[in-house]
Amino acid sequence: MSGAVASARVAGVSIDCEDHRELSAFYARLLGGRVDWVTDSAAGVTAGSWSLVAQRVSPYRRPVWPGTSIVHLDLTCERDALGALREHAEACGAVVAPDQPDTRWVVMLDPAGHPFCLTPFAP
Repeated sequence: MSGAVASARVAGVSIDCEDHRELSAFYARLLGGRVDWVTDSAAGVTAGSWSLVAQRVSPYRRPVWPGTSIVHLDLTCERDALGALREHAEACGAVVAPDQPDTRWVVMLDPAGHPFCLTPFAP
């Protein structure tokens, strides 16, 4: 590469799970997206400009929140819509994590146990 700097861009986020069909349907509902493709071991979800891939791994071990070093999604909304977004997430199949480190956001767990945060704060 003469003088050119290689760069990368995020193409998507892959999320390990036991049941890729269940997890992809969850995120499609939660994010108002759609399941675009499904194979025997993975499923792709498009939500806005994001692509999420639920991929089945065996044996799958659920993450531990808090305590395990993991990547998680931060989902934002208006401050006065936080309660409604939490209710929507629960209706889609998420549960509120038992440990909540800060009252300004809500940590939820998806059906595979991955934490994600609902927050009115966006960078």
